[in-house]
Amino acid sequence: MSTLSVLVVDDELGMRLGVERTLRNFNFPLPEFDDNVNFAIEMAETGKEAFQVLDQNRTDIVILDYKLPDMQGLEILVKLMEEKKDLLTIMVTAYASLEVAISATKNGAFDFLAKPFTPEELRNTIKKAAKHIYISRKARKLEEEKRQVRFQFISVLAHELKSPLAAVENYLVMMKDRVIGDELSKYDNMVGRSLIRIDGMRKMILDLLDLTRIESGQKQRNLTTVNIISSAKFAIEGVLLTAKERNITVNLDCKEEVIELMADSSELDIVFNNIVTNAVKYNKIDGQVNLSIFKEGDFIKIICKDTGIGMSKEDVDKLFGEFVRIKNEKTKNVLGSGLGLSILKKIVKLYHGDINVESEVDVGTTFTVTLNTQIEPS
Repeated sequence: MSTLSVLVVDDELGMRLGVERTLRNFNFPLPEFDDNVNFAIEMAETGKEAFQVLDQNRTDIVILDYKLPDMQGLEILVKLMEEKKDLLTIMVTAYASLEVAISATKNGAFDFLAKPFTPEELRNTIKKAAKHIYISRKARKLEEEKRQVRFQFISVLAHELKSPLAAVENYLVMMKDRVIGDELSKYDNMVGRSLIRIDGMRKMILDLLDLTRIESGQKQRNLTTVNIISSAKFAIEGVLLTAKERNITVNLDCKEEVIELMADSSELDIVFNNIVTNAVKYNKIDGQVNLSIFKEGDFIKIICKDTGIGMSKEDVDKLFGEFVRIKNEKTKNVLGSGLGLSILKKIVKLYHGDINVESEVDVGTTFTVTLNTQIEPS
């Protein structure tokens, strides 16, 4: 239950007490915000008393008489606008006219009540004001959260790009200054390391583009009937050369040649490339990767199990965050954007599925992806 503070500013005691009685036990639900609202009432007889209350306490709604002993309600409205108070004002007057209503609205009034008004009219107006307050404050809060997320995202991105750029720059300076002589072949290692760094930055940029397209809903999707086994084989072919260099065996275990899913083939490629590539990258020499695919009721299950370096429970818990890379002595030479698994999780959600990770240090990691075959991708 949330309480909004209402200040009643009126020189008639009967009016102030009447509003207080009407709103004292009034509350209503806001299901869209999972909350209920009630009201705490404060009262002021003059404009001067009203500003004393406003200066001392937080006020959400002001019920303001048009004519007061010491000043006009419009004067108070103008001052409230100048001070940029975070509140709504409901103007009340016995001199109801279109001109008064327009003038009050121009000067910042949220709504207008003409005396005499019924308790039900007052409650309806207050209810409308309360909903407006909630929506406005929620929107501001979301906007602030978005600014913070953008700031953090850009900060992390700048940090992730700064290190490889600095490394490439250092290599170029060393080559420019001929620090190890004039023979070109002596610089092959520097050129190779620079190309690796540039390739890592390119992958980060491509992953970032995939992530933003998915989150913004601007990714062009081509949903067709896709044989998921073909997608798996394509991903395995892409890692065979790297796996062979470290004598890692990659196996596909599937009893069926065809398992169909309504999907975007490029999204399935991202899913398989991520789990298979990681299983090879974080594996040991002479290791194994076993990829199993099978149908289980209305779901397709993809299980990728490796015999790699594994992770602690703490590392698993933060695995799907953006720009998250598990950094330790065993992973220091493994390059990556830190975005792949974040993208993977977002794609799995598009297929109303789930992803689970089990891992043990120095034993290996198992990724289990579940995709729903009965619900069209969102």
